[in-house]
Amino acid sequence: MAATAELNSLARRRFRIGTRALPYLLSLPALLVCIGILIPFFTAVYYSLQRYRLSQPWAREMNWGQTYWQLLTDPSFWNTLQVSLAYTILTVGFQLLLGLGIALLLQKRTRLNNFVSIMLLLPLMTAPALAALMWKLMTNPNFGILSYFVSLVGFDDFRWASSPETALFTVVLVDTWVYTPFIMILLLAGLRSLPRQPFEAAALDGVPRSFVFFRITLPMLTPYILTAALFRVLESIQQFDIIYAMTQGGPGNTLMVFQVEAYLNFFQSTNVGRSAALLLILWAITFAISNVFIKNWLRLRERTHGQA
Repeated sequence: MAATAELNSLARRRFRIGTRALPYLLSLPALLVCIGILIPFFTAVYYSLQRYRLSQPWAREMNWGQTYWQLLTDPSFWNTLQVSLAYTILTVGFQLLLGLGIALLLQKRTRLNNFVSIMLLLPLMTAPALAALMWKLMTNPNFGILSYFVSLVGFDDFRWASSPETALFTVVLVDTWVYTPFIMILLLAGLRSLPRQPFEAAALDGVPRSFVFFRITLPMLTPYILTAALFRVLESIQQFDIIYAMTQGGPGNTLMVFQVEAYLNFFQSTNVGRSAALLLILWAITFAISNVFIKNWLRLRERTHGQA
């Protein structure tokens, strides 16, 4: 009996130890992923503090942030910042407007609307680089089908991405074609999940549709809009595939966004230090933007819970 009791006590102790260790075992994959993220990050920080070119390894030395100062005093850096912000604002703005409009049109649950919403997701399933190459062929001034269509309405020499005046418009158009379905599906899910009682009460009272949209639908849909905008802002400001596949940052430096400039600095100029510094500045910008969005989202959620 004593031996049995001792075995039971030992089994209980082992079970308690296993129960206590279970949370740590479950969090181990997340810890490994975190380590896998932090190692390249701190490596980039280390490289950004150096004067380091792959073509001149003997001249490698620590400059302790001088690269950042050189960037901040370089007009090309401010051009990169301006182009990146302009591209982000234009793409996200157009995509939010189009996505919301399409979501409102498809809000009612019908077989046709469900079919159309599925078909509209096809551009999102296309790799951005492939979509950019496809649009590059369609906008070719010599044989592109889109160039032919615009020539029918009087634009005989529309240069699309090959002209500094229209290059930004062209890549924004491609980005909008690829990613508007993402905004649309998020906002459509939000619209279909809204409670019906406020809309039914407004219909019984004969409230105008414009009032219902701006005072009921839009405020209730704001968390979904903020979520969709956050995802798209973070992705747009880091855009590489579409811009590089269509223009490689040109013509000139018209579309020289952060990712493209960092790529060219690393692989063409072999300037590892400048490339790492550019990417870390981009990380700081995205970190600040995401904090602003998250704080507004949390404030909105607290206000909603307070009203409830």
